[in-house]
Amino acid sequence: MIKFKTLSGAPEGFDAFLIAQTVRKAGGLHLHVARDDARASELQEALKFFDPELAVLSFPAWDCLPYDRVSPKAEIAGARMAVLTALTKRAPKSPLVLITTVNAALQRVPPRESVAVASFAARKGATVNLEEMIAYLNRNGFARASSVVEPGDYAVRGGIVDVFPPGSDMPLRLDFFGDTQESIRRFEAETQKSVGEVPEILLTPVSEVALDAGSIQRFRAGYVAAFGSVLNDDPLYEAVSAGRKHAGMEHWLPLFHAKLETVFDYAGDAPVTLDYQVEESHAARLALIADYYDARVQARAQTQGKFAGMAPPYKPLAADQLYLTEEDWRTRLGGAGVRQFSPFKAVELSGQEDAGAMRGRDFAPDRVANSKNVFDSVAAYLNSQILAKKRVVVACWSEGSADRMGGVLADHGVSPITITRSWAEVGKLHPSATAVAVLGLEHGYETSDCVVVSEQDILGDRLVRRQNRTKRAANFIAEAAALNTNDLVVHVDHGIGRYLGLKTIEAAGAPHDCLELQYDGGKLFLPVENIELLSRYGSDDEGVVLDRLGGAGWQTRKAKLKNRIRDIAEQLIKVAAERELRTGTVIDTPHGVYEEFCARFPYEETEDQEKAIGDVFEDLARGRPMDRLVCGDVGFGKTEVALRAAFVVAMTGRQVAVVVPTTLLARQHFKTFTTRFAGWPVKVRQLSRMVTPKEAAETRAAVARGEVDIVVGTHALLAKSIAFRDLGLLVVDEEQHFGVAHKERLKQL
Repeated sequence: MIKFKTLSGAPEGFDAFLIAQTVRKAGGLHLHVARDDARASELQEALKFFDPELAVLSFPAWDCLPYDRVSPKAEIAGARMAVLTALTKRAPKSPLVLITTVNAALQRVPPRESVAVASFAARKGATVNLEEMIAYLNRNGFARASSVVEPGDYAVRGGIVDVFPPGSDMPLRLDFFGDTQESIRRFEAETQKSVGEVPEILLTPVSEVALDAGSIQRFRAGYVAAFGSVLNDDPLYEAVSAGRKHAGMEHWLPLFHAKLETVFDYAGDAPVTLDYQVEESHAARLALIADYYDARVQARAQTQGKFAGMAPPYKPLAADQLYLTEEDWRTRLGGAGVRQFSPFKAVELSGQEDAGAMRGRDFAPDRVANSKNVFDSVAAYLNSQILAKKRVVVACWSEGSADRMGGVLADHGVSPITITRSWAEVGKLHPSATAVAVLGLEHGYETSDCVVVSEQDILGDRLVRRQNRTKRAANFIAEAAALNTNDLVVHVDHGIGRYLGLKTIEAAGAPHDCLELQYDGGKLFLPVENIELLSRYGSDDEGVVLDRLGGAGWQTRKAKLKNRIRDIAEQLIKVAAERELRTGTVIDTPHGVYEEFCARFPYEETEDQEKAIGDVFEDLARGRPMDRLVCGDVGFGKTEVALRAAFVVAMTGRQVAVVVPTTLLARQHFKTFTTRFAGWPVKVRQLSRMVTPKEAAETRAAVARGEVDIVVGTHALLAKSIAFRDLGLLVVDEEQHFGVAHKERLKQL
């Protein structure tokens, strides 16, 4: 075990502050090794808070097990290659923090000379050989697809190339005219709509394995040298020999390169800091690697020559070819430029450096004490620290929790409170102010002039740590008999697949009934006892694209949909609350003229019609925003209800908007409203594709000035260019044809 030089008095959170300060002063690259992915993510967010302008790169480990049969996700592998490429092209003196984990630091990577030349640049207006670009994409791990939906995909349609570079939030569309790069546009994968241009791009590999002639030749020679002649069918050897990707081929990475390096080689002589307890994580990782290697070796020995009809035996490379050994680790981290952070105070006469901070106060005793309110204790503590001339910061996990915490503390006597987004903003506050910041810390810390209290110190384990219970889909499948061959199903973790039937396979020496599911690029055998993980695909089968097994597309779509649902729900709640709390104008039915208007109705009102009209007028006179749904079959008089409500509102001087889903319906309603309001001092206009651009512009201007009393239109009324002077009533016809987002946008008007 290495005895690292320790920097004491540096609890988590304060370590990010120290790194940011050091890099700003010294410049150049600084490498930090975190004990795991969660810590790396927290440190990256903390660095953004302490120095938003500081460049930070995060180098992740593969998201698969050692000696696995699957490849790392394209998004992970692409992110690794993008970071390695950036390190080869960085300016030596520019401040940069590279954050990695123990798992990633132990893993060997392609050499710098091969990574430095493995990028492909394209610029608008430049000459780009389309065939060379496609060859580059195939060679460097990109997967050709009919449409681009997830990182690592690319598609070619004539002179247009769509590509989704890992690390990018959107795919790119490259439009060629011959060999000239005409444009590079970002577009949404779901809608395929362009959302803006970029002047140039730099593509980096999606895989650490480049399937060019040289690497294939090295693999073939190295594979035979390591495992002997390939006597039987070997899918890995055959695929690579043919220049095709094979699942899990990255676990034979040393055979594709003349040599491998490590992230420490890319960092050069940069100073290195380590998380507290990083040595324990390192020892656990090496033990795990050794266990998996031994298991693969034993399995190969037991199944040698006995794998007819089964998967071929796994041929593992020695661990020291893929990962750093204990001796390599000691050599890399035994230098003078390495420091390990420790949250504890320096021991006297130990020679340790002391950064001057310590773990902050935990309010756990106050939470469990029945006689105390924890927020009273927090408020008293914070106010005492302010009196002691210390800067006070309350660190919360999210903007919502920061707002909530600020309000609660204010109610308990902490004032003034200011929401801050960076350490620089904290420094500008009045010394008596309490800063509430979005800073994800497990625990707070204290220094001679500053106190940071975390949300977790106050409330205990944060709620976001708790796993939500898995909710089954309403159309979950209870038994295999409910499925027919070739039915489309949805697996909760893998997405859309096709059910091929029941199949008995041998697992752990015993037969096992499984559902055979076809995915893009592979099959999944799901044990029948886990059938609840499947649900039916509840839409039209035509044109459905199967998800890629092990790909990120399904998880990406789920995450985006969850965020979208959350956003819509938040807006729904906000709009509903605002409408309920808002005091509206009381609109009374004008007698006399109203009866004259009703007299133009050529039919006798039905009982239901009269009730609906009465309910609407009651809503208008209530002094609260109205939200009423009027239902009825075609020809039952719904339009008359809208006409009478529009008349009452328009006669008070307020405006009415009638929104319909189609231009044909807009024309019909415009004609009806124009006829019924003829002779009344009410101006009716139409806004849809049926009117000329000049008329539409005039209508928009007249609506904004208040010169139009009633406007009938399609989705054009939802445009941001529409501004009403005083909108009093909104009528939505055929509301089932409008999405929730459309209807809530209409309510916001």
